[in-house]
Amino acid sequence: MDDHRPDEGHVLTRRGLLKCAPWTGAGIVWGLAGGVPYALGLLGEAEAQPASAFSFVQISDSHIGFAKPVNPDPKGTLGEVVARIATAPAKPAFMIHTGDITHFSKPHEFDDAAQIIGGAGLTCHYVPGEHDVLDPEMSIYRQRYGAGTKGAGWYSFDIAGVHFVALVNVDMSGRDMGQVFIDDPGPKAGGLGALGADQLGWLADDLRGRSTSTPIVVMAHVPLWAAYPTWGWGTEDGAQALALLRRFGSVTVLNGHIHQVMQKVEGNVAFHTAMSTAFPQPAPGTAPKPGPKKIAPDRLRSVLGATSVTFQPGQQRLALVDAPLGS
Repeated sequence: MDDHRPDEGHVLTRRGLLKCAPWTGAGIVWGLAGGVPYALGLLGEAEAQPASAFSFVQISDSHIGFAKPVNPDPKGTLGEVVARIATAPAKPAFMIHTGDITHFSKPHEFDDAAQIIGGAGLTCHYVPGEHDVLDPEMSIYRQRYGAGTKGAGWYSFDIAGVHFVALVNVDMSGRDMGQVFIDDPGPKAGGLGALGADQLGWLADDLRGRSTSTPIVVMAHVPLWAAYPTWGWGTEDGAQALALLRRFGSVTVLNGHIHQVMQKVEGNVAFHTAMSTAFPQPAPGTAPKPGPKKIAPDRLRSVLGATSVTFQPGQQRLALVDAPLGS
């Protein structure tokens, strides 16, 4: 995998980005202990991690309510992913969902997603995707997941010495809703995500006074790094957030939005984007625009899945394991 990973401190080239694009799959069990991630194994095959570690699972881009030929049953594929999580020998401590829970922000879509995700028997921490906030003032999402959050829904929490930060970079309040495609999974080309001054100020306060040895895990929907700005795959003020994070020795940034696994490392910051549980998107620059990628039905499950994260002391870098849902 090192052939696909840029050297620390180097900017990922478009060629390198396209090399990363095919890394799609399901069931990567990651662990985290002491702030350094390591690969525990494949979901459904991994053995239990050491007592000093814990693992969690990331799912993303469920798009409940989507009904196009590429996947007319996203509830079914989400259910398959959740079933694998529920029966994994290495039981995760919790789950995170990095946005686009729904496709149209409808109450019944949130209901369906909650019922399916609840089948894992785990607490789930959420951030919204742009498809979750299509209603005025993000009211439906906030009613369900906004308790105890700040602003548009950002928050943080601590588990076993690891500090988790949940950011919102899809707040559509006061923005032109014409920027959002309903049939495609994101803003129009060039419509980057944004954090805003208030959230950046909150992030600075949240991190202030924390030891540089504190492991940080950031979750957001749109990539904080410039994955492919031409398609809006980046956050316009993401560099300001990253500047606040770089002093920490171990930072892992988990995103969704682009429906395929990509990763890169810049110094002590490791970036990872997750595959969708609903449908794939084309690799950067290989199509006129982002959106659901047509794929043969018998291949769909090879590009859908979940990512799990485990942190354990003594490991120096995060590794990616590809385990397709259809395997």
